[in-house]
Amino acid sequence: MSVSRRGFLGLVLAATACGSESRPTPTVAAGKAWSFTDDRGRKIDLPARPTRVVAQVSAAATLWDFGVRPMAVFGPHRLEGGAKDPEAGDIDITKVQAIGNAWDEFDVERYIALRPEVLIAGMYLKNELWYVPAKSSAAIEQVAPTIGIQQENKAGDELIRRYEQLAVALGGAAQAQARERFVAAEKALVKAVGPKVLFCAASPDQFWVCDPRRFPDLKYLLSKGLDIVVPDRPDGYFETLSWENVDKYEADAIFLDARAQSMKASEVIAKPTWPKGAQVYPWRAEMRFSHQGYAALLEELAVNLAKVRLS
Repeated sequence: MSVSRRGFLGLVLAATACGSESRPTPTVAAGKAWSFTDDRGRKIDLPARPTRVVAQVSAAATLWDFGVRPMAVFGPHRLEGGAKDPEAGDIDITKVQAIGNAWDEFDVERYIALRPEVLIAGMYLKNELWYVPAKSSAAIEQVAPTIGIQQENKAGDELIRRYEQLAVALGGAAQAQARERFVAAEKALVKAVGPKVLFCAASPDQFWVCDPRRFPDLKYLLSKGLDIVVPDRPDGYFETLSWENVDKYEADAIFLDARAQSMKASEVIAKPTWPKGAQVYPWRAEMRFSHQGYAALLEELAVNLAKVRLS
């Protein structure tokens, strides 16, 4: 994989299997032997359900919504200045340990000292745990079993179901109220579809048009009828454009990666080649795969779609 693509994934990815009946049902009772088969086909067998869980922050935020409380996280969870990064969802970051806050930042010694029983992360590339540095992966694998949830080419609702399976195996459960909120938000979103929209991310030197068929949230939105621009020359997850060609695709509205590491909307609009009058709204890339997370995503999206002036 090229450096440029890895750099983009670190900037944009928001970016599992849907719980088919053929999957083994994990043993979940505390004090009894525990097993779970991840999306690499690895079966993890432990003498009891693990409680000392370390997770990449996106997976941790998802599990938190299902009632599972990881002891430590890695990946973006604190903004510059100390405030909580939105990627951390509803995690109480004052009650979890931190072993890294950025790409390629993973404190292996601290991880070992925590005596973890399992590490959990999503995977956007085959067999590559998100935010686990390749240079340290062998050492990390020796400390405790790892669980990888495949997120590439999976729709968001599939991943909600898959993470729920994992959460239940770890002693968690879905909340009925959260599920009802998600269903209501989904219905509101379907009513709001109509405008043609483009999802993107930007840096000072490049503009990335996202391929909605590759991102879990966008793949899910396509299935609900949202008219999303599909780039005609994607290289993996995106098509890279220069700022001189930023207007290659027509859309009624543009949804820009709103994470801390992306360019802000005000910075993008200030670019000399930015199309005048373009309507820009936030894209909550890497939204956690829970009913709570996706309900919030859909509610905001429906409100913003209602604001779009059609061309």
